[in-house]
Amino acid sequence: MADQTLTIDKVSVQLYTVREALAADLGGTLARLAGFGFRKVEPFGLADSADALAPLLAEHGLSAPSAHAKVVGGDVDAVLAAAAKTGTTLVVEPHVDPARWTSAEDVAAIAAELNAAAAKAADAGVTIGYHNHQFELENRIGGRHALEVLADSLDDSVALEVDTYWAVVGGADVPELLGRLGSRVKAVHLKDGDGTMDTKAQVALGTGSLDVAAIIAAAGGVDLGVVELDDTTGDVFDAVAASYQHLTKALA
Repeated sequence: MADQTLTIDKVSVQLYTVREALAADLGGTLARLAGFGFRKVEPFGLADSADALAPLLAEHGLSAPSAHAKVVGGDVDAVLAAAAKTGTTLVVEPHVDPARWTSAEDVAAIAAELNAAAAKAADAGVTIGYHNHQFELENRIGGRHALEVLADSLDDSVALEVDTYWAVVGGADVPELLGRLGSRVKAVHLKDGDGTMDTKAQVALGTGSLDVAAIIAAAGGVDLGVVELDDTTGDVFDAVAASYQHLTKALA
């Protein structure tokens, strides 16, 4: 990935970050994010949100190249129909039960489900991906992170979206992890904080304890860098705006 560069036009924001504001005022929230400079957003629960989102994205000069939606144990056809409405080409499974990450057999079964979803999605021009939390890194199988064991069993068409914060919490050296996973990583979640499970301790990029600069450098070849906060004690819009400004300078 080192021969490419993450640029500000590849920066998106995960809408889960502003979920409460979205529920109260969808259009106004999208307008506010666009006002910060974002031109891309990453919806969550796409099958349920696409109908409301689709007409508003273009209105506010936004696109949704990626989205989170349940494809492992979910209705893949419904997800693909939703993706068509929002013009989404990367659909990412956001979470698979932590209990399924403790053995090679269980991880291989997850990979098989992702591969099957990817085969169905290919006809629709959609790539299927997987997004990690901390447990896929904490759990080790044969001395390796379970997430890397998963990657071994994925078809080449399946992508990874590495949540760099949760990978740190799970004990991974993120730049090294990204290097090992290579071009399979199509997107990264960029967030900052104190590196613990306490989501309230998450803060704007560049104001926490993570080595964001090293992570960004290692993620140079990804298609999308997605700003996210799971939670925060401050004003979430202030943190999102500050994160975008941090990336504007860091990626200049």
